[in-house]
Amino acid sequence: MSKHHQVLIIGGGTAGIMVASQMLKKNPKIDIGLFEPAKTHYYQPAWTLVGANTFDYDKTGRSMASVMPKGVTWYKEFVSNLDPANNKLSTKDGNDFTYDYLVVAPGLVMAPELVKGLTEAMDKGVVCSNYTDPKHTWEVLKNFKGGTALFTQPTTPIKCGGAPQKIMYLAEDHFVKSGVRKKTNVVFATPGSVIFGVKPIAKTLMEVIDRKDINIRFHHKLVEVDGEKQIAWYELAKDVEAGGYVVMSGDNEGKKLDESIQYNYKKVDAIKENGRFGIKFDMMHLAPPQAAPKFIKESPLANEGGWVSVSDKTLQSTKFDNVFGLGDAAQLPTAKTGAAIRKQVPVVVGNILHLIESNSLTKKEYNGYSSCPLVTGYGKMVLAEFTYGSVFAPDPKLKQFPLMISDSSVEHWRLWILKKYLLPYLYWNKMMKGIEV
Repeated sequence: MSKHHQVLIIGGGTAGIMVASQMLKKNPKIDIGLFEPAKTHYYQPAWTLVGANTFDYDKTGRSMASVMPKGVTWYKEFVSNLDPANNKLSTKDGNDFTYDYLVVAPGLVMAPELVKGLTEAMDKGVVCSNYTDPKHTWEVLKNFKGGTALFTQPTTPIKCGGAPQKIMYLAEDHFVKSGVRKKTNVVFATPGSVIFGVKPIAKTLMEVIDRKDINIRFHHKLVEVDGEKQIAWYELAKDVEAGGYVVMSGDNEGKKLDESIQYNYKKVDAIKENGRFGIKFDMMHLAPPQAAPKFIKESPLANEGGWVSVSDKTLQSTKFDNVFGLGDAAQLPTAKTGAAIRKQVPVVVGNILHLIESNSLTKKEYNGYSSCPLVTGYGKMVLAEFTYGSVFAPDPKLKQFPLMISDSSVEHWRLWILKKYLLPYLYWNKMMKGIEV
C-alpha cells in the first residue's frame, strides 16, 4: 500500500527545509511529506572557518528534528527510485509514495572515485578537504612545516566554487603567523582560465594573489592523486607548445612562461611524464569531484549530465509540470550556494501554491542570483554576488543589513563579521523557520 501526500519533498538540507517551512507559513493546511535519513543538519558554509580553526565544528550542526518544520511528515528514508510519469517514488526500505507535487532537493554527493587514487588519499596524511573533514584540514595546516602547499579543485560542478581558494588565503595567513611562510610556495591549480568568473571580484582576488605571492596554474585538470608519493597529476586543457611558451621552466630557459597558464610562477618540484604534469606537494587541500545522487542520475528527471533538468527561471522540471528542482542537484547555470537557494525557494513555493489554487505559475522568476563570501584572510572578506551570466549584482536586501558596506567587491573586516556571526544567525533563526531574508 502506498501513502499519498499533496507535496513530497526529497531532501532535508537548506533547500528542502526552507521550501517546507515557507510553504507552511503561507498555507498551514498544506499536506507535506519530507524524506531525509540524516539525523544532523549542518550549516556547511562555516566549514571553511572550521578548517582554519576560527569556528567550532560542533556549532555547525543541529539535530534534524530541531529544524524540521512542525506539520511536516518526516520520513527518515532514502529515496531510491523516481517514477514521475505516475507521480510515484519508492524508498530503499521498499515503501511507495504518491504525490500531487514533487520538490527535488537532495543536494549532491562527493565523488572522489572520479579522480584516480583520490578515494584512498582523501582525508589522510597531508591530503585534506573542508568539504569532507574540516577538522582534518586544521590538523594538516597546524602540522605543516613548509614546502609546497597545493590547493586545487576538480572539473565537475562543486558546492561554492570559491571555497577551494578561501582556505588557501586563510592558510597563507596562518603560515605567516606560524613562521613557515618564508620556506613555503603556495600554489593554486585550477581547471579554469580565471580566478573568478565575476570581473570586479576577479580584480580584487588578483590583488590578494599578488599581495600573498601565490602561484596560480590555470587550465589544470586534476586526473590522479598519488597519496603515498604526494604527487598530484594534471592534464593541461590548453596547448602550451604554441608560440614557444612553456608551463615549466628548467630545461626550457630562454622560452617565456605563458601567464594565462602560469601566473606568478614559483619553481616547485614538478614532473612531466606521458603528457601529464605532476606537482609534488607537502600538503594538499582540494574540493573532491562532485555529482548528483545516483537515483537522480538514473531518473527521468535528469539531463545528460545527471542533474535535475529544470527551467532556469521557474525551476519547474522541463519534463513534468508538477515537479520542481532546486539547490545543488538542479541543473542551473549559476553557483551552487545557500545564497542561491535563498532566492530559489520563494519561486518554487510561489509556483506550487499558485498551481494548487489556479493551475498556473506565478510571475515570480529566479534570476540566477548566487553569492560567495570569499574570505581573503583572517578578518577580511569580499562578497561575490552575481546573477546569470556572472553579472556582479549586489542584493538590495543585503544592503539593509547592519555592517554591510557600499561596495562588497572590496575586502573589508565588516564582511568577515557578516560571514562569521550574522549569516549563521540568519540561517538558523530566519531561513530555517520560513522567514524570507
